[in-house]
Amino acid sequence: MNEDIFFYYTSDLHSHFENWPKITQFLNNKKLERMREKQSYWIFDNGDHMDRVHPISEALLGQGNVALLNQAKYDFVTLGNNEGITLEHHDLFQLYDAAAFSVVCANLTSLDGVNPDWLKTSDQFETQSGIKIGIIGLTAPFHAFYDPLGWKVEDPYIGLERELIKLKDKTDIIILLSHLGINDDEWIADHYPAVDVIIGGHTHHLFRDGYKRNESILTAAGKYGHYVGEIILTWDHELQQLINKQAYATQIDHIEEDSETKQLIDKQSEIANIKLEQPITMLTKPLVVSWNEETELIKDLTKTLLDWTKADIAMLNTGLLLESLPEGLVTYADIHRICPHPINPCVVTLKGQELIEVIRASLTKFFTELEVQGFGFRGKVLGKMVYAGLEIKTEIDQDGEERLIEASWSSNPIDPKQTYTVATADMFTFGHLSPQIARSKSKRFFMPEFIRDLLVETLKNGR
Repeated sequence: MNEDIFFYYTSDLHSHFENWPKITQFLNNKKLERMREKQSYWIFDNGDHMDRVHPISEALLGQGNVALLNQAKYDFVTLGNNEGITLEHHDLFQLYDAAAFSVVCANLTSLDGVNPDWLKTSDQFETQSGIKIGIIGLTAPFHAFYDPLGWKVEDPYIGLERELIKLKDKTDIIILLSHLGINDDEWIADHYPAVDVIIGGHTHHLFRDGYKRNESILTAAGKYGHYVGEIILTWDHELQQLINKQAYATQIDHIEEDSETKQLIDKQSEIANIKLEQPITMLTKPLVVSWNEETELIKDLTKTLLDWTKADIAMLNTGLLLESLPEGLVTYADIHRICPHPINPCVVTLKGQELIEVIRASLTKFFTELEVQGFGFRGKVLGKMVYAGLEIKTEIDQDGEERLIEASWSSNPIDPKQTYTVATADMFTFGHLSPQIARSKSKRFFMPEFIRDLLVETLKNGR
């Protein structure tokens, strides 16, 4: 006899709650279908369900996300980096206290040795017919961010190997919730054939159909909740083994909304709005924001960053501020609206020559007009780079590009061989945005402060 087992999953919602009522309705429809056919099913979330870019997640610190997962009757979730490194230790510690689902993450523990009761390295469950299934969760190992927040994030392969040893003789099927990214998922498939299914995320990739690699099937549902993943595993009870694996990602934009889910989101929005109406200051004049100009507000924010970090130099891109502030009362809701990014201050060490290269690159139209997605940035373009503690002289060349003539620190030209500490937004320590900063061997991240926390200080101090 053959038996089909069904799994449904979401990944990288990033608090795009506009899609959540459709997701819930899709899942409700699938549940009814499975129950009619008397088939087993489970529902997973693969991390980054929360993103503090949304006012609900900001005000409720992820508790609203957990309530939505509870209402949709999820069975298992793992942690993404947005759950892991954008909350203070005590907020993450209690994030899932009210969860009606199991939270699995094999490579995260508390540095003080006291882990939350909800945290499991792996879990096991069984179908009505007796098929035993193991579930493991792994999250991206951002060591430099987890450590200051009081968490230890382990090499995911070490955690995976440990859990596989525990599960391989106790289970028939092993499923991995991987918030590591596509490259790691492929490596795991090549080296750990005991993993039957890899549910992928973090890099926001989408597999409309399952991707079979070695003994595993890889599946991924993209980002923001436009797709829901479905996995169908066929078990042969006579052979006592899996004989088929299928995976799909279904677009749900056309699905009707679940009314109860929408009502819960509306209620959470009302609560969030009240919480975020905390007054910050009263402006006697408007403060203009422009991505291609050094306005007063971004210059003052950059000065605050310099003072906060006690670095030699500070630099911020104008694209971090999304809207101007009118004259009158400024609330925390305004701060969150104009600076929603989950981005922390960071200090890196650069040689003078590297600093000059950073400045030159930041002057180009390619840099200022670069549209960025990811790295915590929730704006549109990088914009112009603004400096504090550094004086630069530039000119416009015949091609219309701004060129660096001279850069000075403490009234002296930048010495190519001297070392400087440079404060900036942590987004520049990742990837290709600024190779010199990303390559720096000395990086200090200021946690748990976001850039918008420094914006609050800037406005309160009347800079």
